[in-house]
Amino acid sequence: MYADRATVAARQLVTDLIVVAWVYTSIVAALWLHDLVQKLAVPGQKLEGAGTGMADSLGDVGRKVGRVPVVGDDLTSPFNRAAGAARSMADAGRDQQAIINDLAMALAIGMLIVPLGLVLFVWLPLRVRWMRRAAAATRLRAVPGGRELLALRALANQPLRKLDRIDTDVVDAWRRGDDDTVRELAALELRGLGLRGS
Repeated sequence: MYADRATVAARQLVTDLIVVAWVYTSIVAALWLHDLVQKLAVPGQKLEGAGTGMADSLGDVGRKVGRVPVVGDDLTSPFNRAAGAARSMADAGRDQQAIINDLAMALAIGMLIVPLGLVLFVWLPLRVRWMRRAAAATRLRAVPGGRELLALRALANQPLRKLDRIDTDVVDAWRRGDDDTVRELAALELRGLGLRGS
């Protein structure tokens, strides 16, 4: 009698645990992919660092050379052009890092769309629907006439083999208002929802 309720409750618990594990694994995998792709940005970081360091050094040399009397201004322009080229190299490194960062984020989000979409649009609506049905059945159990309605639902929804165990002519017993039959049918419907059938 209570095996059905325990089976439904165990199935729901296992399903919930699988969903939690699924979401956790998906998030961990997406973060791992993000970190893996972010490693591709290391050359860009090095390029930016080298370009910035070279631009600063060439700028310093250009300023020092510019202090040389008479020819200082003529000698400064090649260093300034080289410093500008080094800054362009640093900018290219920054651009590469930005592209890699965007790619890592897009791939991580793309990896999460399917698993989280299944949870949000398949599992969650089913779980909410079950919660509403269970709450409604619990309320019905407590009101006059609610047991009869649950019994009627059991007649319409429960497998025939379970109905036959209650009474060989369960419909006739229900029509006559047999209290034991109505109570057992209501309990059967409640157990089918994973609720205590009393």
